[in-house]
Amino acid sequence: MKAFYTLLFLFLCLNLLSQDLAELDKRNGFKEIKLGFPIDSVKNAVFKKDIIERKEFQAKVYETEYPDYMTIGDVPVKKISLKTYKDLIYEIDVTTAKDPKVMRGLEKSYGKATYSIRIESYYWKAETLSLVYKGHRKDVKLTYRSGPVIRMMYEDKGKQVDAVADDF
Repeated sequence: MKAFYTLLFLFLCLNLLSQDLAELDKRNGFKEIKLGFPIDSVKNAVFKKDIIERKEFQAKVYETEYPDYMTIGDVPVKKISLKTYKDLIYEIDVTTAKDPKVMRGLEKSYGKATYSIRIESYYWKAETLSLVYKGHRKDVKLTYRSGPVIRMMYEDKGKQVDAVADDF
């Protein structure tokens, strides 16, 4: 009987954690900035530069300073940077002042974070996106990444390789 209650307790704990990650999937980004959406959907997005992502993908970097995005509660946001592939947002970088309320708020919304020794940061991984929290000396960087858009990058690369192979 004890084993049954222990298993039931573990099942309920895992279920609660998955509900928190479901919230991360549901929100799908930072405030009104949604991963996988066109860059046109972001207010005051300004093109900054072209980049080569992961040494092979053509991407663009945008920034926004729209007032509604520039605070998290009473914590000021220093910078919001957006990366796009084919004009779809696949990464959102939010840099804030270093404040413990940011991490507490994230854990309240998404559950306990997992710590990665390799990248020296905390992260949450949901079904379609991931969120990384990395503390620096004076600020905190939150990085939201879209799984579907990154998969699309690799699928497009595969199509290019197929086209070259077919050309022989």
